[in-house]
Amino acid sequence: MFGKRKKATDSEPETFFADEPRGYHRAPDDDAADDFDDVADEYAPTASDEDRGPYDANDVEEDSFEGERLDLGSVIVPVPAGGQLQVEMGPDGAPQAVHLMLTDVGRITVAAYAAPKSAGQWRDVTTDLADSLRKDNGSVSIENGPWGRELVASAEGADMRFIGVDGYRWMVRLVAVGPKGAAEEGLPLVEAAREILRETVVRRGDDPHPVRTPLPVVLPQVLAEQLMAAHQQQLAQQAAAELEPALPQPSEPEPQQPKRPRRGAGGSAMQQLGRQ
Repeated sequence: MFGKRKKATDSEPETFFADEPRGYHRAPDDDAADDFDDVADEYAPTASDEDRGPYDANDVEEDSFEGERLDLGSVIVPVPAGGQLQVEMGPDGAPQAVHLMLTDVGRITVAAYAAPKSAGQWRDVTTDLADSLRKDNGSVSIENGPWGRELVASAEGADMRFIGVDGYRWMVRLVAVGPKGAAEEGLPLVEAAREILRETVVRRGDDPHPVRTPLPVVLPQVLAEQLMAAHQQQLAQQAAAELEPALPQPSEPEPQQPKRPRRGAGGSAMQQLGRQ
């Protein structure tokens, strides 16, 4: 949990989405006339006062973070004990995603996206995800979770659970992937995923982005330097392998033929003895 939060003043009252659980805050907006759509959804949030996140970066003091956290620019996520990081690079060489690898549990990925001021993008995203997974012959179901609808899918020998939350001009999505059966309700992968999402902070920024565009992932300097060093080492090894002259392959010796007895002018030695 965070040590402290920014408190709303009389001029900037705390506001909530119509369909969000208690304690889930959005950043105050200067335009008080903006109304949020009342999203009718049969998958209503079940979160209690304990389920307070994810947070908007404008609502928290970053120096109050407790525990180990990974700052990826657009999202700040807690790192569970024993968790390892796996960086996925895009075709342009820029970081595309950072996965939290939990030993013997699975993989968790948190990403933020641009969204409109009104809530409801996650509901549309789940519909599109379900259609896409079904086209790939995956099995899909919708379940109710702390923040509302969660999509559970099974495909290609793995199970997945997608959890999303609408914020003010952002949407955050968590994907938990594990072996068959790992994404079922109450299992360690799902519990770890929800705990991470509760403590996630979204840093939307002021730059304009089209709706559903992934917000930029920025690696911490130490992690970026480690990746760069590893990449340079790999390039050096490849260059050395290309410059190394190809050694000639040893040729197999030709088989030796057995020597035959030497014949004289008068025939073989035995023939000559026979004539005597």
